[in-house]
Amino acid sequence: MISDKSDTREQILEAAQQRFKHYGYSKTTMSEVAKDCEMSAGNIYRFFASKLDIAEAIAEAYNRLTFIEIEKIAHKNAPAPLRLYEVFTYGLQETYRKMDVESKLLEVADILRKERPKFLNNLMAEERVSIVKILADGVDEGVFRSLDDPGTTAEMIQAATMKFRFPQSYSNLTLPQLERERQGVRSWGLYTDDAGDEASGGR
Repeated sequence: MISDKSDTREQILEAAQQRFKHYGYSKTTMSEVAKDCEMSAGNIYRFFASKLDIAEAIAEAYNRLTFIEIEKIAHKNAPAPLRLYEVFTYGLQETYRKMDVESKLLEVADILRKERPKFLNNLMAEERVSIVKILADGVDEGVFRSLDDPGTTAEMIQAATMKFRFPQSYSNLTLPQLERERQGVRSWGLYTDDAGDEASGGR
């Protein structure tokens, strides 16, 4: 028995996510999600105006978990270059894992990228909070050069690593091949003259 609106909303999201995982976004209908929830389609529309809104809510929940992990990395007791490296290692490995075990959910990400560009922009902005912290720590440690605008630097780092975050850019490369390329994009031009490979652990 559903007790309140919050429970109903979560039930809808869970049913839709299972449908998306199994059949894909495009082959899932609101009527099918309603049937899985043992309710009318009209009742679902009381909570979500469209299937795209459901997809966005599912993606938001997933990304909340991702940001928790990224924030943990940003606050680790480790040199800033290693934390920055780990943030993008985590992003690549997690995306590759999803592509392998939850491939149909990637359709949701692609749809949101096209139909809700602000959603992606908001995600990138939230991630930048952790990157900016790492950059500031690196400057304080004397490993990174002084930055006039850490926020812009973080944005440019995201742009430089975009290939490793979106499966559409993988070009059928294996995970080891992608990691090799990502390792090659590691210095960002951030290091002071006496830092560099030593600061990045020689990676």
